[in-house]
Amino acid sequence: MNLLGKIKMPKKVEPISPPSQVPVFWTETSESLSRQYQFESDGQLSVKVLDDSRPVIHKMAESFLNQFFPSGYPYSVNEGYLRYTQFRAMQHFTSAALSVLSTQSLLYAAGLRPTPAQATAVSWILKDGMQHAGKLICSSLGARMDSEPKRWRILADVLYDLGTGLEVLSPLCPQLFLEMAGLGNFAKGMAVVAARATRLPIYSSFAKEGNLSDLFAKGEAISTVFNVLGLGAGIQLVSTVCSSMQGKMIVGPLLSLAHICCVCEEMRATPVNTLNPQRTAMIVANFLKTGKISSPADLRYQEDLLFPGRLIEDAGNVKVGRDLHKAIKPSKLRQIKEIFPEENFLLNRGTRWTDMMLEQNATGEDALRGWLVAAYAANSEKNAHENDFNALEEAYEKMNSVITPLVSELQAKGWHTDRFLDGTGSRFAF
Repeated sequence: MNLLGKIKMPKKVEPISPPSQVPVFWTETSESLSRQYQFESDGQLSVKVLDDSRPVIHKMAESFLNQFFPSGYPYSVNEGYLRYTQFRAMQHFTSAALSVLSTQSLLYAAGLRPTPAQATAVSWILKDGMQHAGKLICSSLGARMDSEPKRWRILADVLYDLGTGLEVLSPLCPQLFLEMAGLGNFAKGMAVVAARATRLPIYSSFAKEGNLSDLFAKGEAISTVFNVLGLGAGIQLVSTVCSSMQGKMIVGPLLSLAHICCVCEEMRATPVNTLNPQRTAMIVANFLKTGKISSPADLRYQEDLLFPGRLIEDAGNVKVGRDLHKAIKPSKLRQIKEIFPEENFLLNRGTRWTDMMLEQNATGEDALRGWLVAAYAANSEKNAHENDFNALEEAYEKMNSVITPLVSELQAKGWHTDRFLDGTGSRFAF
């Protein structure tokens, strides 16, 4: 018998081809517009207009929204974005007009006699020099800008207008041209760093669907358009009412005032959702008064943008960031540590305020726990006149009974509790 005949050759297995995927698409019709939506093979959603019988004005409005507002607006951004954008546009318009006035004044002070068009062209050259020194000095203040981006954004524009004002006034004392121009550019350099450093946390507060890049791109598009319009308005002003020094001294302060007012309204409309000392104190104060958790949008108009370090009595008059050796006497340190054995904070009640010291790895939740203890202790001491340590112990127990649902609701409202931005406040580590 042939042995080869008994050996069965294995059958060749044909590869099973995956079933062809049927494209998923659907059609949506709204008033006089019909669109077809389809998921591509890479998972992206494509949109095709099937029928559009809308008036031209409606098509132009949609084109404007697509060009200058993030995709999905208004559902893709947090509350306040439209008001922020309106005042941001006016801010850039007035700032650009001011820059033309200041540049022409600088050139006059230097002994030149430019036309308005020359002033616009040379404005880019005069930004260098002393600006670099201002940028280097301001770059060391980044931690404070993280904690209070709104305040530093306003301060940036005040510095910018101060530098611009020095440039506008430079023809009055041409012998001090280099000094005034240098000091003006120094202030502008600090303003540029502060404005750029605070841009990201401000845009992040509006991002609702991970669309930070889209928000940033559309915001820069609006800034560019209104900067160009402002330059045009500035050229018109220096050709007419601002052709004389008297005209500049009237129009300049008005433009600067409008500029600062627009920036303040921008910042008031911005719902920053990170925890810092002021916002944490406001959350605790509102919680103790009403039993409710405030959202970032609820607190945006209550924030003190000029003096954010003020103490809030309803939240326990808590002060964060003092050095441990200055805030707590060595004789009291062990006793205070025993009250909060597993916590990342220490509290010491004084006559005017309560010091809270945070460990190096303390989060926003840790700061919130400490703030609640301080607020509860202040209330119980006020009502029952207890001593500091008894009040802290009772407040600590009370805080533990409410903190879990409170933190969950905070996160549901959009707050980031994974970090606490206390600026340059010092922290400790045992």
